[in-house]
Amino acid sequence: MASQPEPSSEELLARIISSLQDDKAEEVVQIDLRGKTAIGDYMVICSGRSTRQVAAMAEKLVDRLKQEFGRLSRVEGKDAGDWVLIDTGDVVVHIFRPEVREFYQLEKMWLPAGTAAQEA
Repeated sequence: MASQPEPSSEELLARIISSLQDDKAEEVVQIDLRGKTAIGDYMVICSGRSTRQVAAMAEKLVDRLKQEFGRLSRVEGKDAGDWVLIDTGDVVVHIFRPEVREFYQLEKMWLPAGTAAQEA
């Protein structure tokens, strides 16, 4: 069996965003991390309306990346469904319930003051 070519971080980002949009994620934001940190090239932050939707979006995203790219992702927090972290290597994805996202305000931590997040 031939191994799949490794997707670029941009291809991975595009597929992640389309997966989240297909699953009705709200307020999808992408943050370019290149040159800022070694944790990845991009961060994607979005919201789901309920713990059930947050967990389902995370599960579908991980499954799609595995099926399409052979990419195994590390997942934290799926059982609780308040905040799921998915680390794909190049792209770090945070899926929140709205109240939890508001509380942690990750966008503010990663964006320079006065910079608007890029809606995906």
